[in-house]
Amino acid sequence: MDALIAVDQGTTSTRSIVFDRHLKPLAIAQQEFRQIYPAPGLVEHDPEDIWATTLATLREAAAKAGLAPKDIAGIGITNQRETTLIWDRATGKPIHNAIVWQDRRTAPLCETLRGAGHETTVSQRTGLLLDPYFSATKIAWLLDNVPGAREAAEKGRLAFGTVDAFLLWRLTGGRVHATDATNAARTMLLDIRNGRWDAELCDLFRIPMPLLPEVRDCTHDFGMTDLLGGATGILGMAGDQQAATVGQGCFRPGMMKSTYGTGCFALLNTGDTPVASQNRLLTTVAYQFDGKRTYALEGAIFVAGAAVQWLRDAMRIVPTAPDINALAARANPDEEVYLVPAFVGLGAPYWDSKARGAIFGLTRNAGAAELARAALESVAYQTRDLLDAMRGDWPQMGQETVLRVDGGLTASDLAMQFLADMLGAPVDRPAIKETTAIGAAYLAGLKAGVCPDLETFGRGWSSERRFTPAMADDLRDRKYAGWQDAVRRTLTRR
Repeated sequence: MDALIAVDQGTTSTRSIVFDRHLKPLAIAQQEFRQIYPAPGLVEHDPEDIWATTLATLREAAAKAGLAPKDIAGIGITNQRETTLIWDRATGKPIHNAIVWQDRRTAPLCETLRGAGHETTVSQRTGLLLDPYFSATKIAWLLDNVPGAREAAEKGRLAFGTVDAFLLWRLTGGRVHATDATNAARTMLLDIRNGRWDAELCDLFRIPMPLLPEVRDCTHDFGMTDLLGGATGILGMAGDQQAATVGQGCFRPGMMKSTYGTGCFALLNTGDTPVASQNRLLTTVAYQFDGKRTYALEGAIFVAGAAVQWLRDAMRIVPTAPDINALAARANPDEEVYLVPAFVGLGAPYWDSKARGAIFGLTRNAGAAELARAALESVAYQTRDLLDAMRGDWPQMGQETVLRVDGGLTASDLAMQFLADMLGAPVDRPAIKETTAIGAAYLAGLKAGVCPDLETFGRGWSSERRFTPAMADDLRDRKYAGWQDAVRRTLTRR
């Protein structure tokens, strides 16, 4: 049958999707899991929740599709990036909850290292900025705060991994400790030019190198699992944003995608040369095949769909997330309300970990509808920030770049039209919206020999709808100027 299974392990839920060899979805299973907030700015996951939902959805999706192990050509894994786990090599038991990418507990350490002048070296080697977002300072925190962890790590008894490596360890029964280049590139420990762990950076963050996994291509024979009733190969792996880049067919320099989930992450393919950002964007690995890396400029927004979740869960303005569209459509167009969703700080291009959410422009007439519209519009404004920064870093990009979008928020026609209006550029929503999972499945299928090469796969991409700009230039400029003023008043570092 040559079926492919993608494990999409995200920030709030885990999904497993079965695809046929033509990447048509056949079955899906999904489970949400707990979010743990020990204190303001701290976000954790129970690693056993991550594992349990992964195994359960894998088995459920395979059963729904009626698959026997012989029917499965391969498994691909894609995951929330930067989230950090450390476990005991002998028992496989984590030493602490996973520290999630959104967690800000290591902001003081980042400030100390920045003040000591280390950010230039870190950026030159890793393409990243000194920020709690990335894994290195999270690893350091675990080693320093879990009793006995540092000593055990130095003796080689512990293993670090982002979520992909943890799942691979569990799926293979502890036989394989490995990651792929895209996840490794998000740790702040990888030299992205040679694709190897950097000993000097490990010394800077006081991280023993034996703790780290082997770095492999995105397509690789990562190992076998027998947890589906027979031997099944794990053949593809990529962080969620890079998997979406693959799933969107962004294989040529200048192609760009933006994923709108809990956060928003825009990647611009820059080819085989890493571009050093002058506008506080990230330089990262888009994908790696046969030891050859393709690079991207990335803009990371910490809160996109999470703003809608906030309106639903904390403010109770809407009963379900999709209800925000009808509510926002009723907003008075004369009310200019701005929501700066800095609930866990601001990401690119500001990188202000101390900033907090703020609302500007409230009048006596503003209400729930205006706040709902402001939440949707904040996504477009933040994407405009990223696009302008990318154009500054990579002039070849031009003004008419088409943005390919995916993620749950793209189901909102209102949000996508405002996005096109604010960017002044076309926005393409794909015919198949499961682009992250498709990317993971495609990587496994490419290694298994059941999927076509990159060029052929890219030609098969199709759009369900194109949103074209319809807003007058003067109105676009006025609205964006209002957003910029709101952000300036929110920043703690000016």
